[in-house]
Amino acid sequence: MANVIDSYIADAERAGESRRGADPAWLVEARRDALDRFRALGFPTSRDEEWRFTSVAPIAERPFALARNGASTLRHQDLDPLRLPIEPAATLVFVNGRSVPALSAIGPLPPGVSVASMTAGALADVVEKHLTRAVTADRHAFTALNTAFLLDGAVVFVPPGMVVDAPIHLVFTSSAEERPTSAHPRVLVVVGARSRATIVESYGGRAASAYFSNGVTELFAGENATVDHYKLQQESAEAAHIGALYIHARRDATVTCHSVALGGSLVRNDVTAVLDGEGGECTLNGLYFGDRRTLVDNHTTIDHARPHCASREIYKGILADHARAVFNGKIIVRPDAQKTDAKQTNKALLLSEDAQINTKPQLEIFANDVKCTHGAAIGQMDDEAIFYLRARGLAEPEARRMLIRAFAGDVLSRIPLAALGSRLVEQLMRRLPGGS
Repeated sequence: MANVIDSYIADAERAGESRRGADPAWLVEARRDALDRFRALGFPTSRDEEWRFTSVAPIAERPFALARNGASTLRHQDLDPLRLPIEPAATLVFVNGRSVPALSAIGPLPPGVSVASMTAGALADVVEKHLTRAVTADRHAFTALNTAFLLDGAVVFVPPGMVVDAPIHLVFTSSAEERPTSAHPRVLVVVGARSRATIVESYGGRAASAYFSNGVTELFAGENATVDHYKLQQESAEAAHIGALYIHARRDATVTCHSVALGGSLVRNDVTAVLDGEGGECTLNGLYFGDRRTLVDNHTTIDHARPHCASREIYKGILADHARAVFNGKIIVRPDAQKTDAKQTNKALLLSEDAQINTKPQLEIFANDVKCTHGAAIGQMDDEAIFYLRARGLAEPEARRMLIRAFAGDVLSRIPLAALGSRLVEQLMRRLPGGS
């Protein structure tokens, strides 16, 4: 493992040197500090409580070289699986973590609204003020590694009092090279007071490609802001995907996140939301599917730091074959966060006797006037429900698929973009055993 860590450090140092003189001093220092932190942390192991059920050996024991831009090898149709079924306000495309203007489309936006790559320099003041301010790289090795490779990224800025009706689409795709490669996508979203925006992040890559995608998103929601955030993960079946989303919400802000994971072989998603203003609301909706020997790990933390905040969370998983999943959902209520209202639900449907999940709901409550609940349910297909449907003329495979569709629909029906929800249902059904 030490040799692999050394190779990442050497790659990061070379990448930083390639930007000599092009980046501001604060960014150079941030990369250097993050690299030092990654050097000290190393890759997590099963001895780390947060990674007890998830082995990162496929990443830590296999060198993934920093990918080239890769845009020249990308065909236009390669992006079709990642395109939205509705017209976005803007589309920003990244290949192997680098922006590709030729594939992007930034249409007319409301006054003051900007969607750009970090290397464009147009939002330098926004980037300097917010970038790395929400992350917890001090204890998260993969976040530190992402920051150490911070060469480019997406920036979305919505000034106070603005409404962006159509979604802003950020596309991250990995192209195949001769050897396994890594990319470190970075996203910064800043939505000002009384503004509203929808952000969709899509991740994917060419089928059967072996690569490592390590993404980090920071989302800042100002007072009375409303933000809908989507993460759609459809990586290659041979890919490793590590993602972290950090949310900072001010007074009366409303942040809703939809996470759908349908690809990858090793998948880890961390969500950390801090409700740092009275009246803030946060909703986390998640759906994931695993087959073969896939491992899907979801870790969420909702930190109620102020009074009168509310959070709702529902995650559902569908596991087939020898797939494994991990769900760890933590709710923190700080001493001054009175009148907190938090609810967490986690359910998993096991389609085979070999599939398994480790689930761990956590409540850390340091205030006395709160309402917090959590629940978990894990099981296989309901035989009585299958019998009921078969008695009404459905074949057993069709009955099973109908029940799975209903199980997943509880999450996907919560997606405000109805056309997108319908497409995700279709994609899920194609992934199921016997799907087409």
